[in-house]
Amino acid sequence: MVLILDVFKVIFERRSVRKFEKKDIDDKLIFEILKAGLWAPSAGNLQSWDVILIKNTEKKRIITKAAYMRDFIGEAPVIIVLCANMHRSATIYHERGQKLFCIQDAACAGQNILLAAHAMGLGACWVGAFDEELLIKNLKLPDYLRPVTIIPIGYPDENPLPPPRREIEEVINWEYFQGI
Repeated sequence: MVLILDVFKVIFERRSVRKFEKKDIDDKLIFEILKAGLWAPSAGNLQSWDVILIKNTEKKRIITKAAYMRDFIGEAPVIIVLCANMHRSATIYHERGQKLFCIQDAACAGQNILLAAHAMGLGACWVGAFDEELLIKNLKLPDYLRPVTIIPIGYPDENPLPPPRREIEEVINWEYFQGI
């Protein structure tokens, strides 16, 4: 029971952190966080995603520009660009794998990465608004990799309040969709 409560604590207390201490993160810690991504559910266990890790200041400026000048991204000591690997998923699942399953796989891995970062005392933020073509060009991504999210990670220099959430009754539909 204690372990279950710990999991819920991590889920309920995780926040999007946009302010980071100027403190490096050991690569071993980043690798452990990425391992959590490998344990995310994925279609056919293909784990059809790849990451680009960015620490270089100039590359961070490019990522910040691609993310419409969200300066907090470049202030993080490490940026993860999480990409869906369309080829890997399409090898078994064809078009649906290429267009959907790889995106789902990357999203599940991203959530695990965010939760693992929080559990390890780090802050992170899911950034989905960016110029995809600028990222593809500057990260030299092959045509089968599609950037899904930018995740800046660092030691938090803020403790954001919890944002509002919908009531559980608002999201539940029994037997068929009853909403409007």
